[in-house]
Amino acid sequence: MSYVAVIGLEVHLQLKTRTKIFSACPQDYHGAEPNTFTDPFTLGLPGTLPTLNREAVELAMMFGLGLNCDVSGFTQFHRKNYFYPDAPKNFQLSQYDRPIARDGYLDVTLESGEVSRIRIKRAHLEDDAGKLTHPTYAPYSLLDLNRAGSSLLEMVTEADLTGAEQARAFLESVQAIAQALGVSDATPEEGKMRCDVNLSLHRPGEPWGTKCEVKNLNSFRSVARAIEFESVRQARILDAGGRITQDTLGWDEGGQKTFVMRTKEGEADYRYFPEPDLPPLDITPEWIARVRSRMPELPAQKLARYLAAGVRKSDAQTLSLSVSLSRFYDQAAAEGAEPQKLANWLLGDVAGLLAAQERGITDSGLNPAHLASLVRLIDAGTISGRVAKELLPDVMAGLDPAALVQQRGLSVVTDTGAIDAAIDAAMTADPATVEKVRAGNAKAMNALFGPVMKAMGGQAKPEVVRERLQAKLGL
Repeated sequence: MSYVAVIGLEVHLQLKTRTKIFSACPQDYHGAEPNTFTDPFTLGLPGTLPTLNREAVELAMMFGLGLNCDVSGFTQFHRKNYFYPDAPKNFQLSQYDRPIARDGYLDVTLESGEVSRIRIKRAHLEDDAGKLTHPTYAPYSLLDLNRAGSSLLEMVTEADLTGAEQARAFLESVQAIAQALGVSDATPEEGKMRCDVNLSLHRPGEPWGTKCEVKNLNSFRSVARAIEFESVRQARILDAGGRITQDTLGWDEGGQKTFVMRTKEGEADYRYFPEPDLPPLDITPEWIARVRSRMPELPAQKLARYLAAGVRKSDAQTLSLSVSLSRFYDQAAAEGAEPQKLANWLLGDVAGLLAAQERGITDSGLNPAHLASLVRLIDAGTISGRVAKELLPDVMAGLDPAALVQQRGLSVVTDTGAIDAAIDAAMTADPATVEKVRAGNAKAMNALFGPVMKAMGGQAKPEVVRERLQAKLGL
């Protein structure tokens, strides 16, 4: 009998605050020299006191509301005590039994179309730790405290996940919500979104097994691979009659495997106690209403809007999960282009060129109005799809497709005189095909259609060419 995986995720998001969560030290340290974004409180110097960042609180409230959480009532900070070089205060200011958000949920859609509801146990605010680097072969480590004290939101799910695909879909949805609300850049590659995986195995009908935690996974791919590897590792131990120990594991990206870091700590090891220098915070209904009124459209709301407009479900999901793509699409759609055809071009030919150039939609010179114009020119029969593809690189460089069509004389030819001349030339050049058609093989006409279109430079309207061919051939 196979095993069932029981998986819970802990997601850490660095909030987009201007200053750190408990001090006035600027937070945008990315790319800065090590240890240049610090202040007395961040360094844990004696006599310094925390001052709570209101912006961080309201971003956390907004994110909690986006995950259907309860954010009302009192919230409180605690000291989480541990001794490690990247924690200069020797404790972390976090939230223990009064998190800012709790009891939410997120519905995620898998590639199969199956919808899973993942419950959100809690989301709480805390200050981030510094960063240790370990130079290869060096007998020392380096400590950078630029990140220490940054505004961090940790979100914890219930153990509702059962596999890697589900975890990846959930993280993509969380990332999309965070980016849509503007609460976090949520970029794993920059360390602004990190994930821990808690996983255990059990046989159906039996109690849950002992869980292990895989720490600090910095890409969705790593999360999926870690879940797959750890499921196999634990199954092998159990099949051999072994016992799973509750360990904290690291992820070896090069070897694509987990490794033991330390024995898992329990809550008692952290000796939580209320932070004496920060009083409890009362989140009132009026405050919640003000925050909710500032919330932009969520991905689920975008998805419903795109589906109502007639966009194919897979395309609507892709658009709704990307802030930059959905913003561009909405601006182009406002210019009057047909919704699905616009999505086809944006997610097809445009996305292909952007990928080849290693650029995003915001880095290109493409104007939403110009892409909409290109789609309308095709719909109106002014240009063919082939001509549109030829124009696309120039349009993506910022040029107006309508002006290009006029300047280059690329409008579709509907002049029957010119088309008849091209048909006559094709029939003269291929009398055998003409005889086949007139003998009853109507499909053979396609052998004449191609040369006619080529002679017209691809600018003849296909419907007119077929109509004139049929007339000339007596069909």
